[in-house]
Amino acid sequence: MRTLDGRYQLEQRIGVGGMSEVWRAHDQVLDRPVAVKLILPGSDDEDGPVDRIRTEARSAARLVHPNVASVHDFGTASTWPGRPVPYIVMELAEGETLAAHLRTGPLDWRIAVRVCAEVAAALAAAHAEGIVHRDVKPANVMLTPSGVKVLDFGIAIPTGTPDPTPTGMVLGTPAYLAPEQLERAPATPAADMYALGVLLYYCLTARLPYQAVTINELLGVRRRQPPEPLPEIDGLPPEVAELCDSCLADDPARRPSSMVAALLLAEAVDARVYVPMTIPTPRRPMPTSAWTERAAAEATEAMVLRDEPERASGR
Repeated sequence: MRTLDGRYQLEQRIGVGGMSEVWRAHDQVLDRPVAVKLILPGSDDEDGPVDRIRTEARSAARLVHPNVASVHDFGTASTWPGRPVPYIVMELAEGETLAAHLRTGPLDWRIAVRVCAEVAAALAAAHAEGIVHRDVKPANVMLTPSGVKVLDFGIAIPTGTPDPTPTGMVLGTPAYLAPEQLERAPATPAADMYALGVLLYYCLTARLPYQAVTINELLGVRRRQPPEPLPEIDGLPPEVAELCDSCLADDPARRPSSMVAALLLAEAVDARVYVPMTIPTPRRPMPTSAWTERAAAEATEAMVLRDEPERASGR
C-alpha cells in the first residue's frame, strides 16, 4: 500500500475522474478512515495547479456544516517523478451517491424534496463563505445514514471570480451549468441554484428538463429553448414546483437564494435543516407566493436551527 507523507495509507480506489482519483485511506496519526483525493498531473511541470488546489482546499476547509463533507488536510506527494502531486484529505462519507439511487428511476417526491433541502442548506453554508460550488450534480451528493453530504468542492471558486479555465473549455457537468456559465460569466451563487433546479427536476422525474441525447445537442438546446415545465406529480406541493421553475430561470436575479430554497423545501416535507447566520442578498426578490415569503421571513432570524441535536454535532 502507498502511504502519503508517512501518514495517509491508501487502501482502495473508490472514484476516478478526468482530473483526479479518490481513495479510501487510513489516517495513521489519528487512527481514522478518511477519503484522499489525488489530483492527477497535467501535461506540464508548472506548480500553478498546486497553488490553485491549495487555495481551493483552504476555502472548502472553512465550511463547517452537517451536509458538507469536511476537508481535513492538504499536501503534496512525489508520486510521479519530479512533479508534486497535490492531494486533499476529506471526511469519508459512507453511503451511496444520489446518482446510484436515481438509476432505478425517480425518487418519491418527499424523499427528493428532503434531499434537495439538505443540498440547498449545504450550498447556503458555502455561499455565506463566498464560495460557489460549480459542480452540483447527483454524483456529488452522498446519501448517508446521517443525511446528505455534498462532496467535491474541487472546482469551487470565490464568488465573482472570472472563469479561470482556457477559452473554449467548459468546466463542470454541462447538463447542470447555468446559462451564464456557458457564456463564461463570473461565478455567482445563482449558478449553483440553477444546478439545484436541475437536480430537483431530475430527482422528481429521473430525466433532465431538456430533450437531448449528446452533449452537443444538449448545449444547442440549452441555448435555444427554455427548460421543459415540471410535469404534474401527484401530491407535490405547488410551491415546490414553483421553486424548481424559479431555479431554472435564465435570469440569475430571478433565482432564489440557497437559504430561501433550503427553508422552503424543508418546510414542504416538515424536515429540519441548518442555514447560516448570513447570506448575500439577491439583487431583487424572486416572484413568489405568500408561502415563500413566509419562509424568507423566517430566515431573517439570527440563526435557524431546524434539526435534531445529534445532527448538529455531525454524528
